[in-house]
Amino acid sequence: MPEPSCLTAGPRGWWRTAVIYQVYVRSFADSDGDGIGDLDGVRARLPYLRGLGVDGLWLNPFYPSPQHDHGYDVADHRDVHPEYGTLESFDRLIRDAHRLGLRVLVDVVPNHCSTEHPWFRAALAAGPGSPERRRFHFAAGDGDLPPNNWRSIFGGSAWRRVDDGQWYLHTFAAEQPDFNWRHPDVVSSFEDVLRFWLDRGVDGVRIDVAHGLHKADGLPDHDHAGLDELTGDPVNPHAWNQPEVHDVWRSWRAIADEYTRRTGRERVLVGEVGLLDPTLLAQYQRPDELHQTFYFDFLRAEWDELSLSDVIGRGLETIAGSGSSVAWVLNNHDMPRSVTRYAGGAPGAGPGDLELGRDRARAAALLMLALPGSSYLYQGEELGLPEVTDLPDHVLTDPMFHRTGGVRRGRDGCRVPLPWTAEHDLFGFSPDGSPGTPWLPQPEWFAHHAVDRLRADADSTLHLYRDALALRRRLPALGSAEFGRLPSEPGVLAFTRGDGFACFVNCSPRPVLLPERSTTLLASDPEAGEKLPPNSAAWVLLEVEA
Repeated sequence: MPEPSCLTAGPRGWWRTAVIYQVYVRSFADSDGDGIGDLDGVRARLPYLRGLGVDGLWLNPFYPSPQHDHGYDVADHRDVHPEYGTLESFDRLIRDAHRLGLRVLVDVVPNHCSTEHPWFRAALAAGPGSPERRRFHFAAGDGDLPPNNWRSIFGGSAWRRVDDGQWYLHTFAAEQPDFNWRHPDVVSSFEDVLRFWLDRGVDGVRIDVAHGLHKADGLPDHDHAGLDELTGDPVNPHAWNQPEVHDVWRSWRAIADEYTRRTGRERVLVGEVGLLDPTLLAQYQRPDELHQTFYFDFLRAEWDELSLSDVIGRGLETIAGSGSSVAWVLNNHDMPRSVTRYAGGAPGAGPGDLELGRDRARAAALLMLALPGSSYLYQGEELGLPEVTDLPDHVLTDPMFHRTGGVRRGRDGCRVPLPWTAEHDLFGFSPDGSPGTPWLPQPEWFAHHAVDRLRADADSTLHLYRDALALRRRLPALGSAEFGRLPSEPGVLAFTRGDGFACFVNCSPRPVLLPERSTTLLASDPEAGEKLPPNSAAWVLLEVEA
């Protein structure tokens, strides 16, 4: 199909310093009143994203799915779920985004599919030993026990038994069977999926579980199997980070580069690689593989200058050292929101000290946006939204909650539909008078974080993000790769990006003096002046001696 009319090609390497806004479609904006966000709702709010100052948006899965894991259990990788719209809705969104100068990335889920996928249904019908089953990991058990001791990231065994006695592997929910990436049908099908969305004009893809796909031959037992389930981190050496996965990304990179050459518009691959060693992470970003991977260590760092300094240094040394740039992230759809994390709160355990969390989250935002590389924002972080920690059990939908018997509360608290207007029904998420209610309930305190209310407050977090993004575009130093540490007091992280620009982050509990010969460009705390308050950050212009 012909590409929609689109933005100009732009510079090669645009992704190296881009700010991308993650849209969790189900919770962003509902256009038809059914309580579920949709593509037309996203399209209607594109001017908001343009006004915020981001360079593009990444759409979480919107494909046909029974929604056992809200779209990450995909039944058809080349269509749109009716709740979210149609392919025509998607094409209109792409056209409008490009007219506004916004790039669009879509989420591709290659590790697994839905049990409703035609291939898996055919595999169940065909029976043991069939060619259809070889596209997945079916195996005989050990009596009544599964084929090995692997545990699911979402809790419980990673195997489910079917009626004929065989078992199939699912490293996530039981409704998400893993593909066998040693089967050529799987390889060629996903190359077709990639081409399908590139043909529709997307600027790139975010790849779910990019360290998964291949499994070790023979599927051997894991000596510490319980850790995958206990932590939710991919620690099983037989299920994750197999050497062959790099061949997949080399093939995908060749396809993306082909589209770049043909259209003059660079297409990018961004991986979710949940590895804990940044040296391994950097291997996914070699020049012929993925353009970028998210740097989750930054999100996990403790609020102190030593932890932050260490994480930043390792990221710049290993990832930027690979020839790529670091993709910094503070929030996403899988983690409690930064305001609550920095407040000491957690889902099901209470909100913590939200004033402290808010101050630290605002400071962390300025820190992230001042670092060399790109930044990925998650919807609502620009509103200063905390996690909704007290959702009642009966509304929780995350399979993580249900498969662990409530031991792990799950991710619903960061996915509650956004508040757009403080005084309107459903906070403007759905049209006034809509018959439906939001798929997750919005608490009354969301009114304090509504877009219209924050627009009227010059000191709001929304204005902080808008001002920071405007400065980031305007100051050449923030588009460079230059980074140098500055001497500072204990508890303070300080660095320069060249041309006199410097960022100071006060992690300590006391105010600290900013340099005498400097001008403050932007501060996370409105009270900042000669002194930088505790748990705050400032961008300053240092006086450069002739």
